[in-house]
Amino acid sequence: MSPADLAPLVVLALIDGTSFGTLVIPLWLMLTPRLRPDRVLVYLGVVAAAYLLLGLVLLSGATLLLDQLTAAVDSTPGQVVRLVVGVALLVLGLTIEPWTKAGKQRRADRVARRRAERGPSRMERWRTAVSGEEAAVGALALLAITAVAVEAASMVPYLAAIGILVTADLAPLAAGGTLAAYCLVMVAPALLLLGLRVALHQRIAPALTRVEAWLSRNSRETLAWVLFLLGLYLASGAADALDLGL
Repeated sequence: MSPADLAPLVVLALIDGTSFGTLVIPLWLMLTPRLRPDRVLVYLGVVAAAYLLLGLVLLSGATLLLDQLTAAVDSTPGQVVRLVVGVALLVLGLTIEPWTKAGKQRRADRVARRRAERGPSRMERWRTAVSGEEAAVGALALLAITAVAVEAASMVPYLAAIGILVTADLAPLAAGGTLAAYCLVMVAPALLLLGLRVALHQRIAPALTRVEAWLSRNSRETLAWVLFLLGLYLASGAADALDLGL
Protein backbone atom coordinates (compact mmCIF):
# COMPACT_ATOMS: atom_id res chain seq x y z
CA MET A 1 0.00 0.00 0.00
CA SER A 2 1.19 3.52 -0.81
CA PRO A 3 1.56 6.22 1.88
CA ALA A 4 -1.61 7.83 0.52
CA ASP A 5 -3.47 4.54 1.07
CA LEU A 6 -2.03 4.14 4.57
CA ALA A 7 -2.92 7.66 5.73
CA PRO A 8 -6.67 6.90 6.25
CA LEU A 9 -5.74 3.77 8.22
CA VAL A 10 -3.47 5.78 10.53
CA VAL A 11 -6.22 8.36 11.10
CA LEU A 12 -8.78 5.64 11.84
CA ALA A 13 -6.35 3.88 14.21
CA LEU A 14 -5.73 7.09 16.14
CA ILE A 15 -9.48 7.68 16.42
CA ASP A 16 -9.82 4.13 17.77
CA GLY A 17 -6.93 4.91 20.10
CA THR A 18 -8.95 7.56 21.95
CA SER A 19 -11.90 5.32 22.83
CA PHE A 20 -13.04 4.30 26.29
CA GLY A 21 -11.37 0.89 26.11
CA THR A 22 -8.10 1.96 24.52
CA LEU A 23 -7.35 5.17 26.43
CA VAL A 24 -9.75 5.96 29.28
CA ILE A 25 -9.27 2.67 31.17
CA PRO A 26 -5.46 2.81 30.68
CA LEU A 27 -5.53 6.34 32.13
CA TRP A 28 -7.37 4.98 35.17
CA LEU A 29 -4.52 2.49 35.62
CA MET A 30 -1.92 5.23 35.22
CA LEU A 31 -3.60 7.43 37.82
CA THR A 32 -3.54 4.90 40.66
CA PRO A 33 -1.56 6.05 43.74
CA ARG A 34 1.18 3.49 43.03
CA LEU A 35 1.86 3.19 39.31
CA ARG A 36 2.22 -0.37 38.00
CA PRO A 37 3.38 -0.09 34.36
CA ASP A 38 3.20 -3.87 33.93
CA ARG A 39 -0.56 -3.78 34.58
CA VAL A 40 -1.07 -1.11 31.94
CA LEU A 41 1.00 -3.10 29.45
CA VAL A 42 -0.93 -6.30 30.17
CA TYR A 43 -4.22 -4.50 29.65
CA LEU A 44 -3.11 -2.84 26.40
CA GLY A 45 -1.59 -6.08 25.14
CA VAL A 46 -4.84 -7.97 25.65
CA VAL A 47 -6.87 -5.16 24.03
CA ALA A 48 -4.59 -5.09 20.97
CA ALA A 49 -4.62 -8.90 20.70
CA ALA A 50 -8.42 -9.06 21.01
CA TYR A 51 -8.88 -6.40 18.34
CA LEU A 52 -6.38 -8.18 16.07
CA LEU A 53 -8.07 -11.55 16.48
CA LEU A 54 -11.50 -10.09 15.81
CA GLY A 55 -10.15 -8.15 12.85
CA LEU A 56 -8.51 -11.23 11.31
CA VAL A 57 -11.78 -13.15 11.56
CA LEU A 58 -13.72 -10.31 9.92
CA LEU A 59 -11.00 -9.76 7.31
CA SER A 60 -10.91 -13.45 6.36
CA GLY A 61 -14.68 -13.66 6.01
CA ALA A 62 -14.90 -10.46 4.00
CA THR A 63 -12.04 -11.51 1.71
CA LEU A 64 -13.65 -14.88 0.97
CA LEU A 65 -16.90 -13.14 0.05
CA LEU A 66 -15.28 -10.18 -1.71
CA ASP A 67 -16.69 -10.87 -5.19
CA GLN A 68 -20.19 -11.49 -3.88
CA LEU A 69 -20.04 -8.45 -1.59
CA THR A 70 -18.76 -6.21 -4.39
CA ALA A 71 -21.50 -7.33 -6.74
CA ALA A 72 -24.13 -6.89 -4.04
CA VAL A 73 -22.95 -3.40 -3.06
CA ASP A 74 -22.67 -2.24 -6.68
CA SER A 75 -26.20 -3.40 -7.53
CA THR A 76 -29.16 -1.04 -7.28
CA PRO A 77 -30.63 -2.82 -4.21
CA GLY A 78 -27.17 -2.71 -2.63
CA GLN A 79 -26.90 1.03 -3.19
CA VAL A 80 -30.38 1.50 -1.71
CA VAL A 81 -29.27 -0.43 1.39
CA ARG A 82 -26.12 1.69 1.51
CA LEU A 83 -28.25 4.85 1.32
CA VAL A 84 -30.55 3.64 4.11
CA VAL A 85 -27.58 2.70 6.31
CA GLY A 86 -25.95 6.05 5.62
CA VAL A 87 -29.09 7.98 6.55
CA ALA A 88 -29.51 5.85 9.68
CA LEU A 89 -25.91 6.63 10.73
CA LEU A 90 -26.51 10.33 10.06
CA VAL A 91 -29.58 10.31 12.29
CA LEU A 92 -27.76 8.30 14.96
CA GLY A 93 -24.82 10.68 14.85
CA LEU A 94 -27.15 13.63 15.36
CA THR A 95 -29.14 12.06 18.20
CA ILE A 96 -26.77 9.79 20.17
CA GLU A 97 -25.41 12.79 22.07
CA PRO A 98 -27.00 16.21 22.75
CA TRP A 99 -25.28 18.98 20.82
CA THR A 100 -26.51 21.96 22.86
CA LYS A 101 -25.45 22.98 26.35
CA ALA A 102 -29.05 22.65 27.58
CA GLY A 103 -29.30 19.17 26.10
CA LYS A 104 -26.05 18.12 27.73
CA GLN A 105 -27.28 19.44 31.07
CA ARG A 106 -30.54 17.49 30.77
CA ARG A 107 -28.59 14.34 29.98
CA ALA A 108 -26.30 14.94 32.97
CA ASP A 109 -29.35 15.36 35.19
CA ARG A 110 -30.82 12.06 33.91
CA VAL A 111 -27.53 10.28 34.59
CA ALA A 112 -27.40 11.75 38.10
CA ARG A 113 -30.96 10.56 38.81
CA ARG A 114 -30.18 7.06 37.54
CA ARG A 115 -27.04 6.95 39.67
CA ALA A 116 -29.05 7.96 42.74
CA GLU A 117 -31.66 5.27 42.02
CA ARG A 118 -29.43 2.41 40.89
CA GLY A 119 -26.05 3.14 42.47
CA PRO A 120 -22.70 3.41 40.67
CA SER A 121 -22.69 3.04 36.88
CA ARG A 122 -20.84 0.27 35.08
CA MET A 123 -18.03 2.70 34.28
CA GLU A 124 -17.69 3.68 37.93
CA ARG A 125 -17.65 0.02 39.02
CA TRP A 126 -14.94 -0.73 36.46
CA ARG A 127 -12.86 2.21 37.67
CA THR A 128 -13.09 1.02 41.26
CA ALA A 129 -12.07 -2.48 40.19
CA VAL A 130 -8.95 -1.43 38.26
CA SER A 131 -7.86 1.20 40.80
CA GLY A 132 -7.43 -1.27 43.63
CA GLU A 133 -3.98 -2.61 44.40
CA GLU A 134 -5.44 -6.09 44.66
CA ALA A 135 -6.62 -6.18 41.05
CA ALA A 136 -5.11 -9.33 39.55
CA VAL A 137 -3.62 -9.67 36.08
CA GLY A 138 -6.39 -12.09 35.13
CA ALA A 139 -9.01 -9.53 36.13
CA LEU A 140 -7.31 -6.87 33.99
CA ALA A 141 -7.22 -9.25 31.02
CA LEU A 142 -10.91 -10.03 31.50
CA LEU A 143 -11.68 -6.32 31.73
CA ALA A 144 -9.78 -5.72 28.48
CA ILE A 145 -11.77 -8.41 26.66
CA THR A 146 -15.02 -7.06 28.14
CA ALA A 147 -14.17 -3.53 27.02
CA VAL A 148 -13.51 -4.74 23.46
CA ALA A 149 -16.78 -6.71 23.48
CA VAL A 150 -18.75 -3.70 24.74
CA GLU A 151 -17.20 -1.44 22.10
CA ALA A 152 -17.73 -3.99 19.30
CA ALA A 153 -21.12 -2.50 18.53
CA SER A 154 -19.59 0.93 17.92
CA MET A 155 -16.21 0.09 16.38
CA VAL A 156 -17.07 2.02 13.22
CA PRO A 157 -13.48 3.20 12.51
CA TYR A 158 -12.17 -0.36 12.85
CA LEU A 159 -14.78 -1.75 10.48
CA ALA A 160 -13.97 1.04 8.02
CA ALA A 161 -10.28 0.11 8.23
CA ILE A 162 -11.09 -3.53 7.52
CA GLY A 163 -13.14 -2.41 4.53
CA ILE A 164 -10.13 -0.48 3.21
CA LEU A 165 -7.90 -3.55 3.61
CA VAL A 166 -10.41 -5.78 1.83
CA THR A 167 -10.73 -3.48 -1.16
CA ALA A 168 -6.92 -3.00 -1.31
CA ASP A 169 -6.66 -6.64 -2.48
CA LEU A 170 -3.53 -7.37 -0.42
CA ALA A 171 -1.96 -10.77 0.04
CA PRO A 172 -3.19 -12.45 3.27
CA LEU A 173 0.15 -12.00 5.04
CA ALA A 174 0.38 -8.32 4.05
CA ALA A 175 -3.23 -7.66 5.09
CA GLY A 176 -2.68 -9.38 8.45
CA GLY A 177 0.55 -7.45 9.02
CA THR A 178 -1.14 -4.17 8.18
CA LEU A 179 -3.96 -5.00 10.59
CA ALA A 180 -1.43 -5.82 13.32
CA ALA A 181 0.28 -2.47 12.69
CA TYR A 182 -3.14 -0.80 12.92
CA CYS A 183 -3.66 -2.34 16.37
CA LEU A 184 -0.23 -1.12 17.50
CA VAL A 185 -0.99 2.43 16.34
CA MET A 186 -4.33 2.14 18.13
CA VAL A 187 -2.65 1.60 21.53
CA ALA A 188 0.20 4.04 20.77
CA PRO A 189 -1.48 7.07 22.45
CA ALA A 190 -1.85 5.12 25.69
CA LEU A 191 1.74 3.85 25.46
CA LEU A 192 2.98 7.41 24.90
CA LEU A 193 1.12 8.67 27.97
CA LEU A 194 2.42 5.72 29.98
CA GLY A 195 5.97 6.64 28.98
CA LEU A 196 5.39 10.22 30.11
CA ARG A 197 3.87 9.00 33.38
CA VAL A 198 6.89 6.79 34.09
CA ALA A 199 9.38 9.53 33.16
CA LEU A 200 7.69 12.45 34.90
CA HIS A 201 6.09 10.59 37.82
CA GLN A 202 3.43 12.60 39.67
CA ARG A 203 4.29 15.83 37.87
CA ILE A 204 2.17 14.79 34.90
CA ALA A 205 -0.67 13.28 36.95
CA PRO A 206 -2.79 16.49 36.95
CA ALA A 207 -2.54 16.72 33.16
CA LEU A 208 -3.51 13.06 32.77
CA THR A 209 -6.45 13.62 35.11
CA ARG A 210 -7.69 16.45 32.89
CA VAL A 211 -7.26 14.31 29.76
CA GLU A 212 -9.20 11.45 31.35
CA ALA A 213 -12.00 13.76 32.49
CA TRP A 214 -12.26 15.32 29.02
CA LEU A 215 -12.36 11.94 27.30
CA SER A 216 -14.96 10.62 29.73
CA ARG A 217 -17.15 13.65 29.07
CA ASN A 218 -16.72 13.71 25.31
CA SER A 219 -16.35 10.06 24.25
CA ARG A 220 -19.96 9.87 23.08
CA GLU A 221 -19.60 13.16 21.20
CA THR A 222 -16.55 11.78 19.37
CA LEU A 223 -18.53 8.66 18.45
CA ALA A 224 -21.38 10.89 17.24
CA TRP A 225 -19.00 12.74 14.89
CA VAL A 226 -17.60 9.46 13.53
CA LEU A 227 -21.09 8.08 12.91
CA PHE A 228 -22.24 11.31 11.28
CA LEU A 229 -19.25 11.58 8.93
CA LEU A 230 -19.41 7.91 7.96
CA GLY A 231 -23.14 8.20 7.35
CA LEU A 232 -22.55 11.28 5.19
CA TYR A 233 -19.93 9.38 3.17
CA LEU A 234 -22.16 6.33 2.64
CA ALA A 235 -25.30 8.31 1.87
CA SER A 236 -23.63 10.71 -0.56
CA GLY A 237 -21.87 7.86 -2.40
CA ALA A 238 -25.08 5.90 -2.71
CA ALA A 239 -27.01 8.98 -3.84
CA ASP A 240 -24.44 9.57 -6.61
CA ALA A 241 -24.58 5.93 -7.68
CA LEU A 242 -28.38 6.04 -7.78
CA ASP A 243 -28.26 9.41 -9.58
CA LEU A 244 -30.56 11.01 -7.04
CA GLY A 245 -28.99 14.43 -7.48
CA LEU A 246 -28.51 14.99 -3.73
